[in-house]
Amino acid sequence: MIFVLAFMVLWPFARHRNGARWATLTAFSLVFYGWWDVRFLVLLLGSGAIDFFACMGMEKFPRMRRSFLVLSIVVNIGSLCFFKYLGFAVDQLSVLLEIPPRVESWSSSIILPIGISFYTFQSMSYTIDVFRGKLRAVSNPLHFLSYLAMFPQLVAGPIVRATELLPQLETKGRFSAANRLAGVRLATWGFVKKLVIADNLAPVVNELFASAAIEDSMGLAWLAAVLFAIQIFADFSGYSDIACGIAKWMGYEFPQNFRQPYAACGFRDFWTRWHITLSTWFRDYVYIPLGGSRRSSLRSNWNLLFTMIVSGLWHGANWTFIFWGVLHGVLLLSERIVNRIPGSDHIPSVVWWGITMWGVLTGWVIFRAETPSQAIAVGLAMYTGGFDLSQLLSVITPAAWMALVVASSASIVWAIGRRKELGLVASMPSLVQATIVAAGIFLAIFLRGSGNAFIYFQF
Repeated sequence: MIFVLAFMVLWPFARHRNGARWATLTAFSLVFYGWWDVRFLVLLLGSGAIDFFACMGMEKFPRMRRSFLVLSIVVNIGSLCFFKYLGFAVDQLSVLLEIPPRVESWSSSIILPIGISFYTFQSMSYTIDVFRGKLRAVSNPLHFLSYLAMFPQLVAGPIVRATELLPQLETKGRFSAANRLAGVRLATWGFVKKLVIADNLAPVVNELFASAAIEDSMGLAWLAAVLFAIQIFADFSGYSDIACGIAKWMGYEFPQNFRQPYAACGFRDFWTRWHITLSTWFRDYVYIPLGGSRRSSLRSNWNLLFTMIVSGLWHGANWTFIFWGVLHGVLLLSERIVNRIPGSDHIPSVVWWGITMWGVLTGWVIFRAETPSQAIAVGLAMYTGGFDLSQLLSVITPAAWMALVVASSASIVWAIGRRKELGLVASMPSLVQATIVAAGIFLAIFLRGSGNAFIYFQF
């Protein structure tokens, strides 16, 4: 709170001039990240410096553009592989090879820097877009750092591309009363999602996945899948709302990261709604460069499957994430095949929605499971286990019931607003909006669950 208040006091004065604006954003962002572990500021600043000078080199030495791009990609992917995947790789190799205990101990002790997957992809988008000629390299290192390390979305997104944010940072932003109110409203809703919904469901989800009973109960397995689906959405989209809300308060716009994903009617539709900035990143920087859908049907299908496998691996160094990516790749390919069948466009939307939710919930079980064996056991229980309604009701705590009521109420408000083709809250008078914000703050303070780190901090 002290950090945010200090920033809010300084920002109205610092925002008017480029130098002061970039210096203020950079300084606060480095303090924000360094507060977690000051040692990893070296990694953030080091990889950022390489990308900054690589892009300067592309413009100064055009014949070496590709070499500078390769340098940037090798450094960024290399740092990801070292900090995120080395321990996993050593563990897998130890099954086949004799790995010295000292090496295993050392690799398992490597700390995963918070937010490395997000700011690495953000930085790579800068160098790739400069290479492609979509963006000119910036000449001021503070301008670049204020983009790369911008604290609202630094550790868990959304992944903001340089083409979207660097031009905005050349301006003082739209620091209007309407934007500030909209920003506070969005950030408050993000806190409600995280503290009231996600954190009150988390203990029930953790207990379910830690219980051996889930492997014999169809009811508990499906309950765990549904509750985790709500938890991870409220948790992750809550962070994105907070980040986008703070940016809007400052006068800037971050891209939308979630768009009611559980209303999707199809798996392709789901991925246009869930973690949008990541899915479009993989589309533009992995799928399309591989050839996208421009090649043969077989090659196009492989490109899609490979992209989803990489997307799964991006989420963490665990076979469960890889299998989750494979599952979504297969589901997307299956949908592509079905859509080519004559008459498939007559399948009712409600049927597509049901199929989509089945696939997504099955995927969340794999995603949440600690090991592949647990994922298989819980997945089998979803179709072969027993069902006891009283057992289900005894598991859900009063706090979890309250979280479900809040989530359901918000969904109803969204559905009404969508039906009327307007943002229901945004269309209300400012005084009513302020009252709703105050109510949201009250909920976030007095009905919050036990403190849990944001789920995507581990990625």
